[in-house]
Amino acid sequence: EVLKELNIPGISGIDTRSLTRKIREHGTVKGVITDLCMDPKEELEKLKNTTLPTNQIEQVSTQKAFLSSGSGYRVVLVDLGMKSGILRELNERNCDIVVVPHNVTAAEIFRLNPDGIMLSNGPGDPVDVPETIEMLKEVMPKIPIFGICMGHQLISLASGAKTYKLKFGHRGANHPVKNLLTGKVDITSQNHGYSVDIESLKDTDLELTHLSVNDKTCEGVRHKKYPVFSVQYHPEASPGPHDPNYLFDQFIDNMKAFKESKKK
Repeated sequence: EVLKELNIPGISGIDTRSLTRKIREHGTVKGVITDLCMDPKEELEKLKNTTLPTNQIEQVSTQKAFLSSGSGYRVVLVDLGMKSGILRELNERNCDIVVVPHNVTAAEIFRLNPDGIMLSNGPGDPVDVPETIEMLKEVMPKIPIFGICMGHQLISLASGAKTYKLKFGHRGANHPVKNLLTGKVDITSQNHGYSVDIESLKDTDLELTHLSVNDKTCEGVRHKKYPVFSVQYHPEASPGPHDPNYLFDQFIDNMKAFKESKKK
């Protein structure tokens, strides 16, 4: 009754074990929930002919810039589908934050005179936002950057690496990730369907910093020349473990060091 009242589709009475086997065999696939009165063959044909959208980030990004004031470092937060936890972590560190749309230009960012740039998480395929990739190519040599999830993938693409679709996306709050710089394993919260190709990092100025313990996929990179780093998981959690929360402090340290270096 509640689902009907809120116009939310649901499903029941199916063999969930059979569904699980199909997904495990074929990976992430398109699907549809239909009414019993619909012809399965007709619905399957519609599904096959359906092209999935590629503008998810455009749909979820803020349309206008807005300010979340603080007295600390000025951070431009590029909203690619931002979780509020990211904003909260920066607020707790007293950052002066300007949240901007996904298609912000490098010139617009430079006019804001930030101490650092945060790239948020977001849905879909990272190659579908070329404007953000082009912006990153201009700002990476000049401003410290921290990327999360989609932000991580875009930093990698802007640096010349490649991404690919995982057969099974990473979903859940219990994914172990090894920090290759410290040897420590963090339990992380993850929700993504694409990954950075580790082999493609060899032809870039990025180095692998974090690795998935489960499937040995890329979970983090850092730039060899610039104060730019990123992770595939969600250090802000919400929900999930707070093991990697220290990465926000690392971002603050990078901004502090970069700002001091410009005074010399």
